[in-house]
Amino acid sequence: MPTYDVIVAGVGAMGSAACWQLARRGQRVLGLERFDIPNAMGSSHGVNRIIRLAYFEHPSYVPLLRRAYQLWRETEQLFGEQLLHVTGGLDVGAPDGRLVSGSLAACREHDLDHEVIEARDLMRRFPAYRVPSDYVANYQADAGFVMSERALIAQATMAIAAGAEIRAREPITGWEPTSGGGVRVTTPKGVYEAGRLILSTGAWIGDHAAALASLSVPERQVLGWFQPRQPEHFKLGAFPVSIVQTAETNCYQFPVFGVPGFKIGIFHHRRQSGHADSLSREPDAEDEAALRAVVREVFPGADGTTLALRACMFTNTPDEHFIVDLLPGHPQVVVASPCSGHGFKFASVMGEILADLATGGSTRHDLSLFRLGRFT
Repeated sequence: MPTYDVIVAGVGAMGSAACWQLARRGQRVLGLERFDIPNAMGSSHGVNRIIRLAYFEHPSYVPLLRRAYQLWRETEQLFGEQLLHVTGGLDVGAPDGRLVSGSLAACREHDLDHEVIEARDLMRRFPAYRVPSDYVANYQADAGFVMSERALIAQATMAIAAGAEIRAREPITGWEPTSGGGVRVTTPKGVYEAGRLILSTGAWIGDHAAALASLSVPERQVLGWFQPRQPEHFKLGAFPVSIVQTAETNCYQFPVFGVPGFKIGIFHHRRQSGHADSLSREPDAEDEAALRAVVREVFPGADGTTLALRACMFTNTPDEHFIVDLLPGHPQVVVASPCSGHGFKFASVMGEILADLATGGSTRHDLSLFRLGRFT
């Protein structure tokens, strides 16, 4: 029976980073992925994902983000390809709303350079935006985006070069503890043993860890790319990444880059939740209409033809913070994610954290916000 130091189940953003960090430490690593590497079935496709320091979700994320930036820069240097693009970033909304107030709280607590811009000045400086006159924006210059598929490819490629064994199209069907304190993992193609197991299976993590079954809820998301009628307002260098408070939720958007069109998404899109296997991967007319309504509301200059629609998965916890912890009763098992739709930017540092937990049971990084026990 093949034996490893660590088995990583799920080689997406977090799993590929963990494989890379473990392999570079000399660990014997097996990565198992149910789909291709990369794939369009989970949460890490669609060209790019936002990275930002002014983190409205909670100030505790900021130290992790600072380390994530360092590791993304190291990754792109070692891989030989730029992965992180800095555009500046805006959080736009009501002054007392969660988005703006949370963004400002993170900046103030961690002494981040930032600038508060009134709505009138925002629309003069960035003419793509149309927002209510009582809105304000928090601008933080370090924000940008990470090339999501390319970053995953970089991490998996470097993991393999460092000695990791990675197998696509081989999902885990079960695992059990061994008498020696390790784990035995079963797939349709074989049985493997290891000292430690990392579960980073995203929207399927509830299938593999009963403690997370009710805490990790997959949600269908759809991203859209639209042809700008005023392309000069949406090009790289003129348009920052941003999150904007809308009447119903928040939307997030990117400058035109990598593929044709202005990219936009809506948090909690159409609020379609269920088991990951039951949620449609095919965008439809209602998806397009929901996205276009927000484009017309906030970015009328981008209200041109539809160029692409892509479905992906969020996996949400009740408080929308991550779960990163040792599995209760099974200290040889590390659970990573669900990340509630805002986790990709952390993949580089999460790889380091998961490698720490799998090899030593602890990490220097503060994970108090992500403990599984907070729900009990």
